[in-house]
Amino acid sequence: MATSADGTPSSVDLTGEIEVLGRITDSSNLAVVARVSTLPGGHVIYKPVRGERPLWDFPEGTLAGREVAAHVVSELGGWEVVPPTVMRDGPLGPGSVQLWIGDPFDPVADDVVVDLVPEGRTPSGWRAVFDGETPGGSAVTVVHSGADDVRSLAVLDAALNNSDRKGSHCLRDSEGRLWAIDHGVTFSPTPKLRTVLWGWAGEPLAERDVERLTRLRRALEDDTALDRLLALLPEDDVEALALRVVALLERGVHPFPSPDWPSVPWPPL
Repeated sequence: MATSADGTPSSVDLTGEIEVLGRITDSSNLAVVARVSTLPGGHVIYKPVRGERPLWDFPEGTLAGREVAAHVVSELGGWEVVPPTVMRDGPLGPGSVQLWIGDPFDPVADDVVVDLVPEGRTPSGWRAVFDGETPGGSAVTVVHSGADDVRSLAVLDAALNNSDRKGSHCLRDSEGRLWAIDHGVTFSPTPKLRTVLWGWAGEPLAERDVERLTRLRRALEDDTALDRLLALLPEDDVEALALRVVALLERGVHPFPSPDWPSVPWPPL
């Protein structure tokens, strides 16, 4: 996939005819790999609303909209870490369509963002999350990269109220750029942040992330941005987003895991 000078995908047009290539069998909801006629040489992941499994804590039929809204918020605040994503119709009905980073049929193991290491052996420049045990009985520590872009992603997740930030949802492309995927269970008005990126809990927010949150707060005061989000999310979710952004700015620190709900998704990787 061609990129611009700053590393973002160039000429991303997701409006063309969708050709379904195959189903992603390990997805909890219906998700397919597809081609789009206006995206030569690239692929997309298409998640039809009709294939969403009902959840007790999210309104039915809203997961695709949350996928798109995560991209909108990422762009509004200047994170630019969620691949281009749109809501549109397709051969399986309306759903989210997101640019696939890399080649789904020839995956390359690029830089790992979240990993398992022997217990207590956190590599330099990495952050430990928690200790555990493999099915085979080996003592391990879940760790994540301490890179600045990963830290910024942790802040975005706090704003999104992401309840499913697994390690496999953090990708680096062939140029080393970080991307974040799978945002179907975000934006709930009920606090439920679940993530593997807890390594900065309680530490002051980096200046660049304060700037991003401030930019997002201002954007959420604009009717145009609000209308974009309200077309994708329930009104309560948009209001809760604005309140979370204000709270993050007022507190000025990365949030701590809550004792009131599971703070790490399972499986973490």
